[in-house]
Amino acid sequence: MVRALRALTSAAAVAAALWLGACAAEPEPYIERPVEDIYNNALNLLEAGNYSEAAKEFDEVERQHPYSQWATRAQVMAAFAYYRNNNYDEAILTADRFIQLHPGNSDAAYAYYLIGQSYYEQISDVKRDQRMTQLAQNAFMEVLRLYPDSEYGRDATLKVELTQDHLAGKEMDIGRWYQGREEYVGAINRFHKVLIDYQTTSHVPEALLRTVECYLALGVVKEAQNAAAVLGYNFPGSAWYENAFDLLAQHGLIPQRNENSDITVMTDVES
Repeated sequence: MVRALRALTSAAAVAAALWLGACAAEPEPYIERPVEDIYNNALNLLEAGNYSEAAKEFDEVERQHPYSQWATRAQVMAAFAYYRNNNYDEAILTADRFIQLHPGNSDAAYAYYLIGQSYYEQISDVKRDQRMTQLAQNAFMEVLRLYPDSEYGRDATLKVELTQDHLAGKEMDIGRWYQGREEYVGAINRFHKVLIDYQTTSHVPEALLRTVECYLALGVVKEAQNAAAVLGYNFPGSAWYENAFDLLAQHGLIPQRNENSDITVMTDVES
């Protein structure tokens, strides 16, 4: 009798667990809401700083009312909410999807700009991989290419300059690493890349000085003199030039322009 009662109790427990599991697995019932209510609630959540829930509500606008005029605007707002929530991957995907669906929309310029911002926020220290820096630069350059006169053009121009400086900083970091290991050819290649590809950045005068140092270490006197001459021409009063001049003087040399040299960078960057 006791065994029978235990068996019945166990069976009841299993049945209850199965019933509860089935209840838990049931999806929430779909409740259609007026598009204005969803959109306004999303805006309220956004203003309250609840970016995660705001993004969900903006997505809900499109899910429930995909062909309404609100849905188009909600896509951009969802991308912005994801961005403010630091969910940059989702912000990029949402903004890119908006561009693909509505390339001629008046908000397309902002969508491009938001993609650039999402990459820009993920830029890391120059000692780490700079893929995000390059992607940010590409995105901002696309803004300038397609919407040069838009309200985002000025900031996009500034961000392109900042990413250029950051990428140049990466090359300088690698070049100094090679130089520290006395791998002077590898170092010179990196410094030359700065002089050629990033000649409007703040890293140019140091790149010229390091080039002088590396050429002298290799015994390539004429190229060292030439790099110092270019440095003196562009940054005559800088500490970088003073260091280069002193370094040459220690070897009984002076800066001298070599017309056959490949170092011909001229820049307006302030020292």
